[in-house]
Amino acid sequence: MSQRTLVLLKPDTVRRGLVGEILGRFEAKGLSIVAMELRTIDGETADQHYAEHVERDFYPPLRTFVTSGPLVALVLEGDEAIEVVRALNGATDGRKANPGTIRGDHSLSNRENLVHGSDSPESAEREIKLWFPDLP
Repeated sequence: MSQRTLVLLKPDTVRRGLVGEILGRFEAKGLSIVAMELRTIDGETADQHYAEHVERDFYPPLRTFVTSGPLVALVLEGDEAIEVVRALNGATDGRKANPGTIRGDHSLSNRENLVHGSDSPESAEREIKLWFPDLP
């Protein structure tokens, strides 16, 4: 079933020059880019995006990181896009992610882990509306 998901190529992806490689992985898998924008977000946007984590101990450093520089926000579409993106991304902790995944190949961190992908259809809908409110 075709679906959409939000993906963020976080500031470490942009800083390290990995945007093209990571976008290429998604496209090579057959996912289509529906919307994409380079932007630097403020704390309020970070708080809205990570609303379920705002009160957690790990959130303040995550907020600082995600607002530290430009990131690429995009909407991908394709068959079971949410599950496919999460499989390509790999485990959240790059040190534990399998080789062959984005995080497994390029990350040694739990926080600076290059990518975000929506974790459910409900999250995808909420996140896409937050990042791309004018997208039909």
